[in-house]
Amino acid sequence: MNQLSDFTDGVFLIDFEFRPENGREGNTPEPVCLVVKEFLSGVTSRYWKDDIHSRSSAPFSVGRKALCVAYYSSAEMDCFLKLGWQLPENVLDLYVEFRCLTNGTSPQNGANLLGALLYFGLPTISAQHKDAMRDLTLRGGPWSQQEQLDLLDYCETDVSALELLLPAMLPTLDLPRALMRGRYMKAVSHMQATGTPIDTQMQLEIATYWDQIQDALIEEIDASYGVFEGRTFKTKNWADYLQKEGIAWPRLATGRLELTDDTFKQMARIYPKVAPIRELRSALSEMRLSNITVGDDGRNRCLLSPFASKTGRNQPSNSRFIYGPSVWLRGLIKPPKGFCLVYVDYSQQEFGIAAALSGDEKMMEAYRSGDPYLAFAIQAGAVPQGATKQSHKVEREQFKACVLAVQYGMGEISLAQRINQPVARARQLLALHRQTYRTFWAWSDATQDEAILNGKLWTTFGWEIRVKGQVNARSLRNFPMQGNGAEMLRIACIFLTEAGIRVCAPVHDAVLIELPLVGLDEGIAKAQGLMRQASGAVLGDFELGSDAKIVCYPDRYMDERGQVMWDTVMRLIQKIKDQ
Repeated sequence: MNQLSDFTDGVFLIDFEFRPENGREGNTPEPVCLVVKEFLSGVTSRYWKDDIHSRSSAPFSVGRKALCVAYYSSAEMDCFLKLGWQLPENVLDLYVEFRCLTNGTSPQNGANLLGALLYFGLPTISAQHKDAMRDLTLRGGPWSQQEQLDLLDYCETDVSALELLLPAMLPTLDLPRALMRGRYMKAVSHMQATGTPIDTQMQLEIATYWDQIQDALIEEIDASYGVFEGRTFKTKNWADYLQKEGIAWPRLATGRLELTDDTFKQMARIYPKVAPIRELRSALSEMRLSNITVGDDGRNRCLLSPFASKTGRNQPSNSRFIYGPSVWLRGLIKPPKGFCLVYVDYSQQEFGIAAALSGDEKMMEAYRSGDPYLAFAIQAGAVPQGATKQSHKVEREQFKACVLAVQYGMGEISLAQRINQPVARARQLLALHRQTYRTFWAWSDATQDEAILNGKLWTTFGWEIRVKGQVNARSLRNFPMQGNGAEMLRIACIFLTEAGIRVCAPVHDAVLIELPLVGLDEGIAKAQGLMRQASGAVLGDFELGSDAKIVCYPDRYMDERGQVMWDTVMRLIQKIKDQ
């Protein structure tokens, strides 16, 4: 227990029960009850709804000398924010630490609280009872006196579970880094509370006409392909189209065409003519506007699912998160009056991380040039000093494709298809990368060896992945870039939210922030400065730049990849209205 000795004001195990306000998903939480147990003294306190809402601060210490322990603490922090309470200075989230401990393996009973207890051989309550109590909470009040007692008892069982789990996990914890991850969970709550502003009127309009829009989209787009029959995509027709166009399409072990959206996405990069049918398929299959959870205030909120991926990135629901479905639907994002939305995106993040972590001076020089792809071509001797994007556009695009191929783990055949060049040219480009960035490749080889020999890899701030059984060499080599990229964005979100900047959502290696129109330039500069600091914290003072895309009211946010589809849908809606 020595790790807890500094917390002289108490170690508090906490759990809230709550439901979405007004019972509507997308709203902020309505706390129903709270149970707190001070770990060292064993004193338990229980609070029902009225008592919670009457308080202006938490009923326990949240200062520098206290520790708050929870399982999936962003839910508890959501309740703190809703109640207007100051967030705890120190948060230890045993869910996050259990994910870190078991990352890369598959715990038999999952990563929820019951699964963690079973992993350590600790007693649990039944999943059926847990579901029944969750349903009772979500039902909403009024609750009878007995139901109130039942919910408080249930809430206390989770606190009792934390009391068992904490000492079992303490020997496995790197507490300073665990507290940093807990700090991120507080940032997650700030982002979940802010949410992303949605044009709900347009959302309703698209939903109203969607059946007619689908038919019109198929009629318009499929005219060049002939693969749909009614609203059904026919595999045989697609196979005929591929044969006619001479496109070599990936196949399953059974010999059938691989038809996942990821396959379409990758093939659309190689064959741009595939892109429209991919967007159409994606729109028809993913278009579930009612699943995008929008609160009464018109903001998209959903569980961001932090630390859910192996690299430690967030994994929000593709159907509930506005950034999950087809990219054209992002046109629904619209800033409120008097505000701007700014999409701040790390520039060539993976390249910069690889350069810094490997210590490859040439790679770092290429990144600092502002155009690492052209710099690579110059360093490799393929274009002269002083070359520009305009003077050597073709060469730059080929060297860019080579850099991305290395990051994605592409082989020479896939790269050749992507750049529409012979395999020999792709092989030459990949060889030039190895020759130019020898230090990087030596480090990448060592990373793979480390993973295989010692069975794990880790990031700068200690997010670990365990390596067992058959390994994917590409994933092992890419983990330092992806894992540290996730670390970087987490720290950026911490810095931004703690500075009072409203972060609507984290999106892979970017954030969407909301700033008032007054003082916009200063706000953007501050945000980008904090993101630079975050990158330096991860990369040992090697800082990454960022790009800022600004959308001010009354304009709407738009991903350029979805612009054509959005414009098509808007035109079709107007056409339907005019009929």
